Amino acid sequence: MERGRAAGRPPSPSLEGPCPRLRSRAAAAYTERVETGGTSLAVRPRAFVGVSGPEAADYLQRMLSNDVEGLAVGASCQALLLTPKARVIAPLRVLRRGENDFLLLTEPELGETVRSHLVRSRFAARADIEPEEHESVLILGDDAEPPEGALGLENDDYGTPAFELLDPPVAEAPTLTAEELERLRIRARTPRFGHELDERVLPAEAGLVDRAVSLTKGCYPGQEPIARLHFRGHANRGLRALRIDADAPPAPDAELLYEGKTVGRVTSAVPEDGVIVALAYVRVEVPEDAVLEVAGAPARALL
Repeated sequence: MERGRAAGRPPSPSLEGPCPRLRSRAAAAYTERVETGGTSLAVRPRAFVGVSGPEAADYLQRMLSNDVEGLAVGASCQALLLTPKARVIAPLRVLRRGENDFLLLTEPELGETVRSHLVRSRFAARADIEPEEHESVLILGDDAEPPEGALGLENDDYGTPAFELLDPPVAEAPTLTAEELERLRIRARTPRFGHELDERVLPAEAGLVDRAVSLTKGCYPGQEPIARLHFRGHANRGLRALRIDADAPPAPDAELLYEGKTVGRVTSAVPEDGVIVALAYVRVEVPEDAVLEVAGAPARALL
């Protein structure tokens, strides 16, 4: 398979760039901005699925949680692929590359899950659904923006201005490690599949309704449970960022205690300056400023 496109698909103008000269200018601008220290770079592991064809927009509109049909060409949004009971199959970023051409970005272990689920549900919809190969690099910082002629999308997962660049014009060494990027994700309270997102979690509990759900578009799998909880109830727990005064991260799913009672569980944790920063699900009735306990160590709200 040729890098940057599915086998058998014609090249997308937005992927290839309008001409070699423009891509050379993009490479120069990209290199200059990194060398001046205005931004940081990080590798973003991804899987990619292309969806194209005359009914691609209509099909994705019926399958995903957000209003992808309303995207302008070149625009992107977050979305979820859900079960009928609103459990998360995969978190997605959806990039509209053309009127009938979309690129779905998901976690590296979920590419085949997304492709096979969409293929099984396609029926007579005229849409091609194929895996694609790309490289994804994050440009983070107040000066983050795409190089001229490059393909990419805004990314708000890390609590700082960021742009996710696809197939970067030059190969620069990343300036942020995976652990440093994980700290930014935790501080931004961004859920990650396999950590904060699994079959036990509803989108509202993970704070994903505002990020990845349209409450006004037409039907899609999982719409009814999401709407019912949003308009008639509330989530019993929510995602919080915590500082744990400990030397080592707690075990996955370690229990959080408050006044001797279990009130939540830790889902992600990483060291930072002698303490641990973590994400955890905590029951909503627990005060935000409460001092919790995990594995014998105090845990407080991360400021």
